[in-house]
Parts: sequence; structure tokens; C-alpha cells
Amino acid sequence: MRVISCLVSEHNPWLVLLAAIVCIIGCTVSVRLLERARRTDGLQRVGWVLQTALVGGSSVWCTHFVAILAYDPDTPVAFDPILTIASLAIAIFGFAIGFGLTAAKPDRDMTLLSGTIVGSAVSAMHYVGMMAYHISGIVTWDASYVGASVICCAVLAIVALYFSTQIDKPKFQHATILFFALAIISLHFTGMAAVSVVPLASGDSSELVMHAMAVAVASVSLFVVGTGVASYMTDARFRNETTQRLQQMALTDPLTGLANRKSFAGHLESERLRTQKGSGRLAVIIINLDRFKEINDFGGYRAGDQALKIVSGRIEQCIGAEGFTARIGGDEFAAFKQVRAQSDLLSLLQRLEATLFQPLQIGELTIESGASIGVAVFPDDATTSEALVGNANLAMDRAKSDPSKAVCFYESKLDDAVRQRQILSRELDRAVELNQLELYFQVQVSIPESTICGYEVLLRWQHPQRGLVPPLEFISLAEETGSIIQIGEWVLRESCRRAAAWTTPHRISVNLSPVQLGQSDLPRRIHQILLETGLPPSRLELEITESALINDKNTALHMLRQIKALGVTISLDDFGTGYSSFETLRAYPFDKIKLDRLFMTEVETSPQSLAVMRAVLALGKSMGVPILAEGVENQTQLDILQSEGCDEAQGYLLGRPQPHDKVFHPDGAPLQLPLAQPAAPTRRRDVA
Repeated sequence: MRVISCLVSEHNPWLVLLAAIVCIIGCTVSVRLLERARRTDGLQRVGWVLQTALVGGSSVWCTHFVAILAYDPDTPVAFDPILTIASLAIAIFGFAIGFGLTAAKPDRDMTLLSGTIVGSAVSAMHYVGMMAYHISGIVTWDASYVGASVICCAVLAIVALYFSTQIDKPKFQHATILFFALAIISLHFTGMAAVSVVPLASGDSSELVMHAMAVAVASVSLFVVGTGVASYMTDARFRNETTQRLQQMALTDPLTGLANRKSFAGHLESERLRTQKGSGRLAVIIINLDRFKEINDFGGYRAGDQALKIVSGRIEQCIGAEGFTARIGGDEFAAFKQVRAQSDLLSLLQRLEATLFQPLQIGELTIESGASIGVAVFPDDATTSEALVGNANLAMDRAKSDPSKAVCFYESKLDDAVRQRQILSRELDRAVELNQLELYFQVQVSIPESTICGYEVLLRWQHPQRGLVPPLEFISLAEETGSIIQIGEWVLRESCRRAAAWTTPHRISVNLSPVQLGQSDLPRRIHQILLETGLPPSRLELEITESALINDKNTALHMLRQIKALGVTISLDDFGTGYSSFETLRAYPFDKIKLDRLFMTEVETSPQSLAVMRAVLALGKSMGVPILAEGVENQTQLDILQSEGCDEAQGYLLGRPQPHDKVFHPDGAPLQLPLAQPAAPTRRRDVA
């Protein structure tokens, strides 16, 4: 009751209201600044903490000063300037420590400590300020009210700082301001209730002067608070502008100014949902530029960038404002647009095709451009955004592979096969890592001596769902995607490791892909693998086809000479098919020629095949190069090879391809004799 009676009967209500306004405004701005301090770190956090302490300390001090001026003790009063300034310094310094701690580590223990420091700073500021308040009379203090004021202030300050750690939620933000203001107000008026004054002099201080001082102090406080508000608003605007710039950068292609892949996906989903609610159709178009690499090669990257800018402008103009255009890759664009009828879509695609095939004028360079365009329509071709883009991509791939077509619509029967091939390609990329690849070994026999002379290494892929994937299916896929580099190196290393552990020094024959032969560091890799596995180079034979040599004959010749210098032997595979040029045999250092199995299947019935076989054997003898015949499947074929003087043979008659543990004992010794039971003729082909 004493607190209420003191407030009502001993204070000027207008100045009390002014003090309350200053307090609430100061607390609001301080809480906002504290929030900003928590979101920063380093020197930036220090700056915001100091700003918070300055605004909070000065507004609390001004609240206290105005409220004291509102107090009427019925006797003259004066102020000690040193203690008055000291009370302001205490408030600012205490707030800086308390706010700094809670901004750096807003956990429970630190909140308790920070609240105690802030509450103590407010209390110290108040009572030092009261010491500066000189009254012409006898002043007595009620210790219970003093203690209650300090405890109440500290508790409310702790609660306020606890709520400030949850300031992301609006209700906690308001609670922080409320409890912070209550801490200040309760401290002051409970503390003032502790004061009793017995006047020793008559007369009051000039009321007009007191009121003027109160207004001046409040004005200064609001000026300081306004400075804090200005800082907060300036920073908020800067942050908003920065956020907008970052969002624009994150969603926009910097070269063309079009939307990027992420932005396209978001807008497409929104448009798809809008289309779903209506009855229209949404066309998704994927565009891939033709001959873009040639533009970069002939004109440089600046010409390539300029070409992309020109093309992006043409696409955007053609799609129009009702559609949406984006650049989703290096030379790949995407667009979508609502279409009412098939004729509208066809008309759009005709315009798009015409504009994309117009020549590009870049400086003095005129470039004949073009593009491959794939189209998928919602809801006919897919019901989700991801599927729409995927199906349009498949259609674009089909257009790219067919020179006679620039635009292809998604067709499930045609494009599902492409999709399955893409899935298989992704799975093949991880086949080595997942230990799904396995080596099979097929025996090679010396015909004159009827003994094993080596083994050809064949690759098998045991897919967990598809089972055994045929080599003809996945080898070509690996060559297309480039994964043959990793797979081929694994095959070579694993083959050499296995062969190095055999008890008999048989040769191993490993196929090299044309893609592998294009690696400039292939000889170094082979040498490194031989050193790692300890296999003598003379026991390694590498098989290549003539098609692997035709792209760059000089480079291939240099590569083969480097490999031979390691001591590795090289054989020409599948001779008799394809080019089979005598110039190839003359120009390249082959150690063996492998006669294609096609001739073995017809050698018993076709005089032409027999004549070719004899010619190849005679050629080999004249050049001093041994001949190995593939595809020997019955005894008659083997007898013909023996009678014609063939050096080596390989085929189902002599041994089928088998896993390593079916061909060798764990100690590395062979399990079977070189000759096996005759097998039924078959046209099946095993390709490594």
C-alpha cells in the first residue's frame, strides 16, 4: 500500500507518465538491439552490445531521473553532478556486461547470471542517483522496501532475459519488453516508497524548473533511443537489401539473367498446381543447343557467353510473358507455358525452332546454330513436376540423337528404354564400389603342344536385381558414359593381382577399351599396376581392336610403343572383321593376332571363311606373328586349325569362361586340364 500511496500522493502524474513512456520506448528499442546483437558475432556483436547498453542504460537512467523529478518532498532539492553522472555510467556499464554475456551464450546459467547483473546495475544506478538527490530535510530509509526493490528488479530482469532468448516468437518478444519495463518501474517506485522525508526548510524547488529539467532529460533520452532506432532500421534495410540480392543471385543465372534450375523448379510446381485446379495443359520444354562446343572452340569462351545471351533472349521472347524461361545448365534451357490446344503448342514449337536455327552474329563471326528440343505435357505425359522435366529431357535426348529431328515429344515406349539405360548407367557407376563386378577366366591353348598358354580375362556384372547383365549391354554403356576408365583400371589391377598368385606362370590377356587407349597416362598407370601387384610384364597381354586406332593413328602408335617398352605384349583383337587393314599390321607393333570367331562358326561349311583363315595364318607366319583363333566349339574346328598350323585356340571346346575359384585352387594351381568335353555350337559371344 505504501508504494501505491507514494506514487499517487507524492508524485506528479504527468511526469510519471512521461517517465513511463521513456521507459517503455527505451525497453522496446533495447530488446530489438539485443536481438540483433545475438544474430551477429565478433566485432559486429561487440558494436551492437555497446549500442544496446547505451540505449538501455541511458533510457533507464532518464526514466529514473524524470521519476525523481516527479517526486515532491515539500522541501527544496538539489543534485550532485558527479554522483548523477556516476549513476548513468553504472547503468551503461552494467548493461554492457549483462547484455554481452547473454548475447554470447544464451543458455540457462548465463541467463541467470546476466539477469542478476542487469538487475543489480539498475538497482545500483537508482540508489547512487538517490545519493545524488540532496533534500533539505531528514531522510530515513525502510530497509525492507529497499531489499524488496532490489530483489524484485533482479528477478524480473532474469525473467526478461529468459524470454529474450525465445525472441523469435512474437509473444515472447512482447513479454521481454513487459518484464524489462516492470523491473525498472518496480525498482524505482518500491525504492521511493522506502524514503521518508522530514523537511528542515520551507519552500519548494521551482516547479517550472523541475518540469523543464524532466522534459529536457526525456528529450535527451528519446534522442539517444532514436539513434538506436536509426541504427536498427539502417541495418534492417541493409540486411533486407542484402537478402534480396542473395536471393536473386541464388535464383538467377548471372550470365543470361534468366531464372536458374532451382527457381525453375519452384515456379513449375506452382504452375502445375494451378493447372491441376483448372482444365488446361502445361507444356514443359527442354532445349539443348547444338554445336555449342564448336562456338567455344572457334570463338573462345567470350563468344560462347555471347551466344548464350543471344539465345536466351530469343527463347524468352518466343515463350512470352505468359510463360517462364530458365537456364538450367551450361547450354541447356527450360521453359513452360500454358497451352489451350495442341495447335497452340505446335505453333509455339515452330516459332521456337525457327528462332533457334537462325544464325548467330557475334562480332565478325557468323555461326550456324541449332538446338534439340524435347517436350512433355501435363497431365498427359506426367503428373509431377519432376517427372515432367525428366520426360522432356528424355525426349530432348532422342531429338539430339536423331539428326533429322529438332523437336521430339515424349513417347513412353521409346523413352522408357532410354530411362532404363540411364538408370543402368548410374548403377554401373557404383558397381566397382559395391563389389558387383566379377572376373571370369577363359583358357587359351597352344595347339601344337596341347597345353595351356594363358587365360583371357572377361568381365561380368552381377546386378542385385537384374541378375547377370550381358557384357554387350553394359560395356558399350560404360564407354558412352566414361565409367569404363574406372572399371577398366579395376579389371587390369584385379587381373594382375590374381595372376601374380598363380603357381604356374601363365599369361593373362586383358581387353583395352578405345576410351582407355585415349588416356595419355595409360602407360604410367599400367606400369604402376604391375609394380603394385608384382606381376612380370611379360605375363600381361593387352588386347585392342583396330577401331580403337583409327581416330588418331600417330598418338595410338606412340602409346603402343610406350606400353611395349614396359615389356607388355599387345594383340590385335577381332581380326577379319571391320577394317582388318594390312596397313594396320604393318604400322603397329602387334605381338599376336586374334582371328574373329565368326570364321570358326563357318569354317566347316564356307570355303570363303576357310580361305580367309588360311590367308590370315599365312600372313601371320610370314610376319612372325602368332595367330589365336577364337570361338572353337567342336573337335572338327580344332582339327582344321591343327592341320592349318594355327598357333593357339580359345573356345567352349577348350574351356568356358568361369569365375576364378572354378578355374584355380585357392593356392593358385589350375583345376582342370586344357581340353574339355565338346560343347554344342552356339553363336553366343562373350565380350570383356
